[in-house]
Parts: sequence; structure tokens; C-alpha cells
Amino acid sequence: TLYDDVPEVLRELHGRGLKIGLISNSHRCMESFQSHFALEGLFAAAVTSSVHGFMKPHPSIFETALRQAATSAAESVMVGDSVAHDVEGARRLGMRAVLVSRGFVPSTCPPEVPVIRSLRELPALL
Repeated sequence: TLYDDVPEVLRELHGRGLKIGLISNSHRCMESFQSHFALEGLFAAAVTSSVHGFMKPHPSIFETALRQAATSAAESVMVGDSVAHDVEGARRLGMRAVLVSRGFVPSTCPPEVPVIRSLRELPALL
């Protein structure tokens, strides 16, 4: 499943000229995922743990995505729903992070990390 706000926000950000990367601790094929949800052409990088060999928060999965997107950690923002995997993994490399928490905000979320309830809130933060 994919939340209904995801495709529209990804298309908006891509339309603004931002590079979008996808890093997933999944065994799902990224090509079929992009095709199934009509997201082809939106991602400058797509890395899955099953292909890469390491899972988030391991630094190498983030570094691989940054290389694929031809960008640096300092210029990038990780948007994810896990403090341990997404937020902390990205921040260790010097990336900014945004937590998507559609329910409660975990007490482990650092206070300086923005928390959004919907991806529709993301464009205003970038």
C-alpha cells in the first residue's frame, strides 16, 4: 500500500527540480514498485537493503543513495517513519531528517527533528 499523499507530493517535489531518492529495508523490487504506483522517472536513486546488502541505519545504504543521486549528505534530507532507521541513520552521515508520524510522536525523536503528520507538510520544510 501507498498513502494517497505520497504520489502527489513526490510529483510536486520532482517538478520543483529536487532530486528524490528511495532507500528501503525491503525485499521488494524497486522497478516493479515504481511501475505499480506510476512513479517512474521520479527517483534519482533507489536502493533496497536486499540488493545492497545492508539495512538502514547502516551508513553504506545512505552513501550509496547519495552517490546515485550525485549529491552530498549536507545537501540532503531523509524523510522517513522510523527514528532508529531513518532519522538516526541519516543524521550520523550529516543529513537533515524529517520524521513522518501519522500517529503518535515517538519519545525517542530528537526535538530538533521536524515531525509531520502527512507528506503534504513536507514541501513547506524544503
